[in-house]
Amino acid sequence: MLQYRYDTQLLIDGEDLDEDEINDYFVKNFKGDCLLAVGDEDLIKIHYHTNEPWKVLEYCASLGEIYDIVVEDMDRQARGLKG
Repeated sequence: MLQYRYDTQLLIDGEDLDEDEINDYFVKNFKGDCLLAVGDEDLIKIHYHTNEPWKVLEYCASLGEIYDIVVEDMDRQARGLKG
């Protein structure tokens, strides 16, 4: 059994984005692991494993336009099913 079930990935298109601030917000406010928040002030790529992907999406949408959103169920994938 996985501790964090959903692999959540997306891009944030915005202005004055700060990957360090975004990273800190994730660490303080979301339970999960495998965090990747990289980019520049206009575009940030997010990768995160969590059980509550909707919270990640809500926060990221507050920062700018989100797109290329992928939420995969890693538990289903581990059982050989489509994630």
